[in-house]
Amino acid sequence: MVSRFANGNRDLAIMFYLQLRNELWKLFGKKRTYIGFGAFVVAQLGMLWAFQSERGQRSFERVLAGNGYGVTEYLSALTVAMVMLMPQAKLLMLLYTTLVGGDLVAKESEDGTLRMILSRPISRVRLLFVKWVAGCMFSVLLVVVLGICALAVARMLFPWKSMFVFSPGVAFSVLSAGDGLRHYLLAHVFMGMNACVMFSIAFLFSCLNIKPAAATIVALTIMIVSLVMEAIPAFNAYEDWLVTHHFDRWLLAFQSPVPWAQLFQSEIILLGFATSCFVIGCTAFQVRDIKS
Repeated sequence: MVSRFANGNRDLAIMFYLQLRNELWKLFGKKRTYIGFGAFVVAQLGMLWAFQSERGQRSFERVLAGNGYGVTEYLSALTVAMVMLMPQAKLLMLLYTTLVGGDLVAKESEDGTLRMILSRPISRVRLLFVKWVAGCMFSVLLVVVLGICALAVARMLFPWKSMFVFSPGVAFSVLSAGDGLRHYLLAHVFMGMNACVMFSIAFLFSCLNIKPAAATIVALTIMIVSLVMEAIPAFNAYEDWLVTHHFDRWLLAFQSPVPWAQLFQSEIILLGFATSCFVIGCTAFQVRDIKS
């Protein structure tokens, strides 16, 4: 009895691995999957060129001098990498995770391959779960590439020195090079959750009976509306209800000591948000008529 149960679990695990591998092959076999990776590199090179200019460095020098810190010590690869990372993590990552999320299920339906896939002995929930896991893996990989490229590009022109992190109302930290690198790596763990939530919102709409472009646009619209509401002072009392407010919590990883309670509170909310998107998407997909 126990042996039969163990063999059954092993077969399920092998089947899940094979389906996930196949889904990853399909995902990374599409040229548009790599648009985000290329865009990050181009954007970082452009930002580095702008930052290296006299005007770009002068504005950063004013921020450092206004807080009593010298430019020579804190104008480093880690500092510049963070300056490049913050706008990309909020805007470009939002664009390319939703692009993949909106395409993952809706494109299969549009191409007519979804009916062929569902003709096999696999449940709709399992099919969506495999696709969702593959999309989350892509989102995490996008964050890893973003972080590595930002640091590598900054290191080409700036020395390896202390780190200065400044984000109004969220983070203000001065760290040594070693501590700065550790906090930099830690921040990417929480940024990965942001990317998975962005992807999950688009994935939800991709499960509906709409076109891939429509799924992406609706997801982007929700995010942009949340960003706009977050920027309006009248909505400050409701900021905890805005998903983009919790996206900024990854910057708390640069505080010393790290406010773990506040950080994990936002991460639990984001995890619940991503899970809810998957459950709602599965529910909508279950009642869809794929044959017609």
